[in-house]
Amino acid sequence: MTIPAIAANGLRKSYGDKVVLDGIDLTVAAGTVFSLLGPNGAGKTTAVKILSTLVTADAGELWVGGHDPAANPQAVRAAIGVTGQFSAVDGLITGEENMWLMADLNHLSRRDGRRTAAELLERFDLTDAAKKPASTYSGGMKRRLDIAMTLVGDPRIIFLDEPTTGLDPRSRHNMWGIIRELVSDGVTVFLTTQYLDEADELADRIAVLDDGKIAAEGTAEELKRLVPGGHVRLRFTDPAAYRAAVAALREVTPDEESLSLQIPSGGSQRELRAILDRLHAAAIEADELTVHTPDLDDVFFALTGGTGIPDQPKETAR
Repeated sequence: MTIPAIAANGLRKSYGDKVVLDGIDLTVAAGTVFSLLGPNGAGKTTAVKILSTLVTADAGELWVGGHDPAANPQAVRAAIGVTGQFSAVDGLITGEENMWLMADLNHLSRRDGRRTAAELLERFDLTDAAKKPASTYSGGMKRRLDIAMTLVGDPRIIFLDEPTTGLDPRSRHNMWGIIRELVSDGVTVFLTTQYLDEADELADRIAVLDDGKIAAEGTAEELKRLVPGGHVRLRFTDPAAYRAAVAALREVTPDEESLSLQIPSGGSQRELRAILDRLHAAAIEADELTVHTPDLDDVFFALTGGTGIPDQPKETAR
């Protein structure tokens, strides 16, 4: 049986009367991306601080990289890397010097430190900027340098606490590529994010944290199936065709003003074919067909005490 990279059971943490983590359980398989979602104040950052030995849990059992952080924090620290919400880059020195500093902190020899720094700067496309002050770097460059610094010690588990906050869309997508590359090398990534598309794109498994408790956990597809509301929407320009479709189809919700019909559906090919077959048999042609299946936005709203599933869900044109 493969030992998980991270295993937590019954983790609890309070600050005074405020319960931040209320007995959460987590299991993260090695070489995967595990994403922890939740609104501000849900306890995501506290969970990362406990897992990375920065804060001690009040109760619960925890293993990170095969070690108990309470009994052997140094062994855990040797196995992990942490990139927080805010850059750890020192803007007063160059990117290269930031890397050398991390090499010294990881007790690498001068020769090994210089070699490792050069390799990582090249890997993260920072060689041309290596001798420039880090204060001149763009947000995306600073985040790349941040992760490069984290990798100096060759950690097998990396905690990324909202790593793309404040980045433009291109820099976010570049960061996603870096995360995928890390995982392909066998690194385990524990990702906290408020960007639901980011978790959907990257995570092998996702846990939704709300008010200090795990509200749900699973793959993105498993979580989406928890939320009802999938449907097919047909729109017509011909009122006669619209009325004929109302008569021909079952369980429709008509909208006479927009000449559209909404039909409950999970979006499967079989269900779509059945709808189209009924239209074809009645010699009816819709002008537009769109499909909506619940996404992580819907899951997030449903599980974290928000306003519920949006009234105007996103649709994909077909």
